[in-house]
Amino acid sequence: MKVVDQARLDAAEQFMLLNARLVDRLRFACLFRGASTDAAVAALRPYQNADGGFGHALEPDGRTPFSQPLTTALAFDILDELGRFDHDMVLPACGYLDSISRRDGGVPFVHPSIRPHPRAPWWQPDDGPEGSLLPTAQLVGLLHKHGFDHPWVDRATEFCWQRADALNETHGYEARALVCFLDHVPDRSRAERVAELLGRLVVDQALVALEVTQPGEVHTPLDFAPSPGSVARRWFDDRTIDAHLDALVDEQQPDGGWTFNWQTWTPITAFEWRGEVTVRQLARLGRFGRLPLTDH
Repeated sequence: MKVVDQARLDAAEQFMLLNARLVDRLRFACLFRGASTDAAVAALRPYQNADGGFGHALEPDGRTPFSQPLTTALAFDILDELGRFDHDMVLPACGYLDSISRRDGGVPFVHPSIRPHPRAPWWQPDDGPEGSLLPTAQLVGLLHKHGFDHPWVDRATEFCWQRADALNETHGYEARALVCFLDHVPDRSRAERVAELLGRLVVDQALVALEVTQPGEVHTPLDFAPSPGSVARRWFDDRTIDAHLDALVDEQQPDGGWTFNWQTWTPITAFEWRGEVTVRQLARLGRFGRLPLTDH
């Protein structure tokens, strides 16, 4: 079993100090060096707008100061990771999500407010966009995890159930968002049934790269099951999960950081994403017991 030993973790820290954004450096310090979460949360606050949503390229592919649902989803991920899903940041964000939700209760993949600003080629807004499971399911899943009571949560939950029940094809990012919802929604028996069907769909559509050497913008078993307790963990046997964990350890680059497998469409996103991804992958390895105990 391969692990990130102390020397590898120190190398990752050097990479973060040399290359990563402040918010990601402070996430690293909290998660792997025992620092207080206060500074990391304070670094996240400037990304939140007056409407409650998050913008300012926290999600590096959306280079807009305006709030976006995908950017708000990344903010939720960070707050969850830090154990600081604080009401004073999350409740205003719920108000933002409610304000942009469609008639069906979901929020769009990309909000049209991004039009004046640069964005990745895949961040193209539609006219009159419909609700999308990505990122609605991810957002409402984390709100359920932390027991948030807001009118949007009920509407978004019903949207996710309706879309999940009608799903006969999907894509990797959508399926991953839906797993977050299924991991945390209170109706566990229904979630288990849908998770079984979703797992079959993911395998039948070849949306998961079971081989560790598969190139390109692929989704690994660890992308679907980022923790041992996920409903998606049972989609894969122990041997497959262990092989991908070993491969993830080996994917640490000579400079100490991890990288990503999607397109770099403008140079700054390579730096910003690598810092974010390095923290994310290390946290994932930690959840599976592949990090050292540390005195820091």
